[in-house]
Amino acid sequence: MRGLFSTVAAAAAALGGNAWAELPVLSLNAGIHLIRAEVAYTFDTRAKGLMFRETLGPNDGMLFIFPDEARHCMWMRNTLIPLSVAFIDRRGAIVNVQEMKPRTEESHCSARAVPYALEMNRNWFASKGLKPGARVGGIEKAPPPQ
Repeated sequence: MRGLFSTVAAAAAALGGNAWAELPVLSLNAGIHLIRAEVAYTFDTRAKGLMFRETLGPNDGMLFIFPDEARHCMWMRNTLIPLSVAFIDRRGAIVNVQEMKPRTEESHCSARAVPYALEMNRNWFASKGLKPGARVGGIEKAPPPQ
């Protein structure tokens, strides 16, 4: 396990501390709620995600765009802040939401095949009353996955 941790840490370090600043940003909405979402659409940006960040703004998040529509799973290794993840279908509807604890390796998976996942601060979706079926707008403006 230690070797895998070192490999992940080395890969994250290779991306550099400013890799987040280079990510495209999308304005999304969920009903009346506005979201500033950085877009992880390449293998490297999806692998790094929100690792090593110490804070996330109240309406900031990260949209993961996967190259295939599948049952995707997320984990929190090297992620320092508690997050919620909404798995979203191609029409922009939330399929399910999972609450995630920092620095864990527990898998949090979509209930069915999806092309998107949106990570926000923990309990963000619940605090806004956003449940499965709620729509997230603006995803159609996202770059294609790589």
